[in-house]
Amino acid sequence: MRMKRILYDDQALWIQSTLARKESSKVPGSAQCIMSALNDTKFTHTVFLLTGIPGQEDVHIWISIPFCLMYVISIVGNSVILFIIGTDASLHEPMYIFLSMLAVSDLGLSISTIPTMLGIFLFNFREISVDACLAQLFFIHSLQCIESSILLLMALDRCIAIREPLRYASILTLPRIAKMGLVCVLRGVAVILPLTILLKQFQYCRANVLSHSYCLHQEVMKMACSDIRVNNIFGLFTKLITMGLDLLLIFLSYVMILKTVLSIASHAQCLRALNTCVSHLCAILLFYTPDISLVVMYRFWNSSSYLLQIVLSYISLLVPPLMNPVVYSVKSKHLRARIIRVFVK
Repeated sequence: MRMKRILYDDQALWIQSTLARKESSKVPGSAQCIMSALNDTKFTHTVFLLTGIPGQEDVHIWISIPFCLMYVISIVGNSVILFIIGTDASLHEPMYIFLSMLAVSDLGLSISTIPTMLGIFLFNFREISVDACLAQLFFIHSLQCIESSILLLMALDRCIAIREPLRYASILTLPRIAKMGLVCVLRGVAVILPLTILLKQFQYCRANVLSHSYCLHQEVMKMACSDIRVNNIFGLFTKLITMGLDLLLIFLSYVMILKTVLSIASHAQCLRALNTCVSHLCAILLFYTPDISLVVMYRFWNSSSYLLQIVLSYISLLVPPLMNPVVYSVKSKHLRARIIRVFVK
């Protein structure tokens, strides 16, 4: 009897639901009610759409040619720097070890942006999943933070070499340099990882079209339909305590360098000491100038040229890995001699 009652109840429920569907089909506007209910639901995007250079879609294939050349030169140049420093024992000095760290970060930065950027300009492949986008922005921002820390270490290296030349080798020993490099990597990961985790928790129900051919924290954050105030404040705070603090300490290092150099009686020795800092100053300008300009535009200057923001973003990611090996190869006599010797052989 109990089984029969259960069957009767199921049949009654099925009949009631069928009658309800028939009645709802007769009621005018029921379809609109259903559609409005669906529209009120927040759907989470599973993919983002990347964008090349807006308004230049017809010539993307031609734009890809200089981009490919820049990638090839940056990868080959930094790889040559690493090979020369790694195989030549006479270059196992603090300055060249820091240069090899800079080359590794530049290689990582180039490799992080190559797939999506060339996919846009060569094959018009725009889709990227949310997880892949978050992974890319994590590597881009963490490598930028690591490179900023390495530039600070290189400024410290020049400061010690000029102010304490007799104690230079005893202060910057190989184990100490290895610990410094490890701290740089850990700081970059520890600062950017919480931002990435917070972005992972968000729902992305707004327009999913990015304005670059790679993922950046500022853009992905603005597409979330959740409260992004924590990410916004924490993102600005991380910029200040990483790149802002690094730039301040680099400035103080060069103040101490200038104070020491100006106290040297010989004009020739003064110029020789300053000449060792030229390549590092070029690397600082190449790295910080476009990045600081982008931060100011994103945060405080929303009415600025949109195309200028796109161009500065490409410059900040492509030009430092391209120019750093060129600048150091030209300015460093020992490194240049080793490179010429390898290619002549």
